[in-house]
Amino acid sequence: MGIRNPRALLGGAVRRIARTSPIAKVIEGRGSPSHLPDWRAIIATDQALWREALAKIAAGPRILMASSIGGHPQFTVLESALNVSLTLRGACVDTLLCDAAVPACQRAKIAGIAPAALVRGELDRVFCDGCIATGELVFTIPGLERLATSRFLTEAERVRAQEIASTVPADAIGSYELDGVPIGEHAKAGALRYYGIGDLSLEPDGEGVLRRYLEASLLTAFAVRNLLAERTYDTVVTNHGIYTPHGIVNTVARAKGIRTACWNLAYRKQCAIFSHGDTYHHTLLNEPTSEWESFPWSETHEADIVAYLNSRRHGKRDWIWFNRDADEDMVGFARATGIDWSRPVIGMLTNVVWDAQLHYPANAFPTMLDWVHETVRYFAGRPDLQLLIRVHPGELAPPGGNTVSRQPAVEEIRKAFPELPKNIFIIPPESGISTYAAMGRCDSVIIYGTKTGVELTSVGIPVIVAGEAWIRNKGLTLDATSVEQYRQILGTLPLGRRMDEATVARARRYAYHFFFRRMIPLPFLQHRADRWPPFTIEAPEGLREFLPGRHPGLDALCDGILKGSPFVYRAEEFGLHDQAE
Repeated sequence: MGIRNPRALLGGAVRRIARTSPIAKVIEGRGSPSHLPDWRAIIATDQALWREALAKIAAGPRILMASSIGGHPQFTVLESALNVSLTLRGACVDTLLCDAAVPACQRAKIAGIAPAALVRGELDRVFCDGCIATGELVFTIPGLERLATSRFLTEAERVRAQEIASTVPADAIGSYELDGVPIGEHAKAGALRYYGIGDLSLEPDGEGVLRRYLEASLLTAFAVRNLLAERTYDTVVTNHGIYTPHGIVNTVARAKGIRTACWNLAYRKQCAIFSHGDTYHHTLLNEPTSEWESFPWSETHEADIVAYLNSRRHGKRDWIWFNRDADEDMVGFARATGIDWSRPVIGMLTNVVWDAQLHYPANAFPTMLDWVHETVRYFAGRPDLQLLIRVHPGELAPPGGNTVSRQPAVEEIRKAFPELPKNIFIIPPESGISTYAAMGRCDSVIIYGTKTGVELTSVGIPVIVAGEAWIRNKGLTLDATSVEQYRQILGTLPLGRRMDEATVARARRYAYHFFFRRMIPLPFLQHRADRWPPFTIEAPEGLREFLPGRHPGLDALCDGILKGSPFVYRAEEFGLHDQAE
């Protein structure tokens, strides 16, 4: 079923949505509707092929593309391309889109709607019309059905969601389960993301916002349960696989035994990263090493990954980067800060406090800030060592995003340690100092959840992992699973040596797998640095661009969704298809 006429909505949507939001820019000019894919025009390039495909889908696998948030074109553009590609492979694809059915969601940010307004239930006055309009535009695909979230909600369920959200004790919301399905975890993660903080108790309206996210999570769960009772699907696809609504959709579908796939944009241009079952935040931690230990390896592969890792210093082959054109003058840095490179220096890389606040059983600490405080306390008692803390540049604003961290790590450290020990140095997020150059001068580097651990091990720098970094469990790092074990590892510092040659070779093999095989290239996503989203679809072959055999990366994604095969692109066989500069 359709939701509303997108063309009729556009005028009012532009006036009513937040003028600084990404979707306002999409609709108003920086990325106009013409920047979004026109599937009618693409399908018109071979209408006979499309009619033939539609004639076969009734007997094919059923896929639910649970996009939900139509106003996130950085996700829906690719998801709409997958809808077309899956249809050409014989699948029947429905798209789920929210139609202002919930009072809070992943798209809401404090910069766009004030906490008090969110608590009053005014989200639809700010975001929803534009979100609905953009979703309609992107998913206007002849012959494919759009489903509105509110269609699968009853008034009784709305009342129940409000009652539960208003009565569950605030400190129990994060662990709240509905009929055995974890709901509160994603509600809390969504509220933290909305604020850009890691502790809701710091906000006057924090509890009210959290309860709105719980209500939204419950409504999403009710709607998805009703949808899955009415229609049968072989696979449910979501972006992220966390927060509200996508984490709830994924969790409910998995509870019903339905195969799920989660994805996000990868760092490399023209690439996406997918995982089966859980969000990739979880699955990449425990991916079997057999996935990458034995694929064919050559000097060419070695040269390819070394060249790419070198490019990461400047981000020219990526569309997500944080420290481009950074200052690599470490002599000048030492002169300005007083750090002594002739004495042992231990590096430390923080994460953004609010990002992906999920439960990770193997973490040595309950939160990143607990880890930061413990580490600073430890090094305060080790004057023989210097600690160099590089605060994540993404605290200021992630590329393509608009969530600025409102709980800066530097501030949190200063609050806990008003007089910072003289052997501890901080590179703040706004600093232009190169993370790579600074960490390259360190004896070893301690990380919590950053992906930089993949790069550091590939150049032989020993890494200690205290959180959910994806380099954990690969036989490459010193992994702590408790505070006691973490302290024991720190007690061995300084290590005084680089990683041995065999381990570096193993690290580079994993880096190749991580950056070239798990980050799946889709050449029809053409990079546009001046627009949002940072890519557009270019189909020189028209509809035939999305047929099997045209793009090996697209084939890998469709096979994974349809058959459950690994979401791995065999770069060692097909080549990198890399938009290098």
